[in-house]
Amino acid sequence: MPSLPILALLMLAALLAGFIDAIVGGGGLITVPALMIALPAGTPLPTLLGTNKVVAVTGATMAAGKFLRSGTLAWREMVGPVLASALGASGGVWLTYRVHGDFLRPVMLGLLVAMLAFTLLKPDLGHRHAPRFGLNHQRGLAALIALVLGFYDGFFGPGTGSLLIFLFVAVLGFDFLRASALAKSVNWASNLTAMGLFVWQGSWIPSVALGMAAANGVGGYLGAHVALSKGSRWVRGVFIGVVGALILRLGWQILHI
Repeated sequence: MPSLPILALLMLAALLAGFIDAIVGGGGLITVPALMIALPAGTPLPTLLGTNKVVAVTGATMAAGKFLRSGTLAWREMVGPVLASALGASGGVWLTYRVHGDFLRPVMLGLLVAMLAFTLLKPDLGHRHAPRFGLNHQRGLAALIALVLGFYDGFFGPGTGSLLIFLFVAVLGFDFLRASALAKSVNWASNLTAMGLFVWQGSWIPSVALGMAAANGVGGYLGAHVALSKGSRWVRGVFIGVVGALILRLGWQILHI
């Protein structure tokens, strides 16, 4: 059990992560490093990731619920991607216990740089909701994206929400607000599935996870509320800022491995 000042700092990090994650993803790159600093050096990776998933699922639940009640996206459009994400996350968690995820950091860094460049070169990207495919085709592609990113989230996780938003905008033609709503529902499913499997294996620290989870839930609710009130143009600006910060964070981690 960390000291009260350390636990308070962890809860503050979880609050900020929930707020940012509800809007554009990337909350894991706040909570995971915070846990790595606060927990003992020998803490197993699955235990750290399991604790983080308990935290993340609370914020994701609050944010997804807020988006769902707003009617930003019809719930029918979320069912297929949510189920696919849960299936992918199950496979990702299975792999976590067998392979270390550090080799994915350079791949993730390259993807984030490409995402940021593509978004900056297309100023109108994600401002207008203009789906590129028929409904069935769109649902199939959304489910495929959710399956692949759900697997990644169960296995490693950081940046999943940002990747989902980018792909829903760039591939499906969603605006940033609707992409954020769908991404949060998909991310909720992968987080919930991964959390259940990690907790079932005993890979979590309740005394740390529960306090952080409460703070993350508050942050997730507030972030979704702000995103809905500000609209797609504002969400796009936050997306650019957060992806830039994720690039710097991952680049620093890679250089110091």
